[in-house]
Amino acid sequence: MPGMKMPGNFFLVGLMGAGKTTVGRALAKAAGKTFYDSDHEIEAKTGARIPTIFELEGENGFRQREAEAITELTQLKNIVLATGGGAVLNPLNRAALRRHGYVIYLCATPEELYQRTCHDKNRPLLQTADPKARLSELFAIRDPLYREVADLVMDTSQQSVNSLLQLLLKELERKT
Repeated sequence: MPGMKMPGNFFLVGLMGAGKTTVGRALAKAAGKTFYDSDHEIEAKTGARIPTIFELEGENGFRQREAEAITELTQLKNIVLATGGGAVLNPLNRAALRRHGYVIYLCATPEELYQRTCHDKNRPLLQTADPKARLSELFAIRDPLYREVADLVMDTSQQSVNSLLQLLLKELERKT
């Protein structure tokens, strides 16, 4: 299966820690596509880390930059894009993702996401007294939006990247 060509763009959505960047890189390599991460693109364009942007511009300022990045990136061809966890909050982002590619929701429980992110200081929304409760709140708000935009939902709980990639490739072969 490595080196196979699959048509179109694949866009990964899901909460922080769901595996969008890790799975996205592996999927891009396996499907012969170029990988992008919207957060990394924002950092490259601004020269600032995401936590710094949040600190200086607030979440609204960051979301504006994110919307611009999503608009630009979804115009590209033959890519895999890992979006930021909150990208789906903006209806224009959801529309762009749906219009320009096949959307894959990488889903995991808030407990699993907490285990994966609890030591990561580059997650501004988790710099709170109770990050586990914050993840549960974000999940409650965003899960319906991820499901609304998704063409495919993949559970990433308790799976290795390789086994998840194999399942994902099988599903994509059937659906694309």
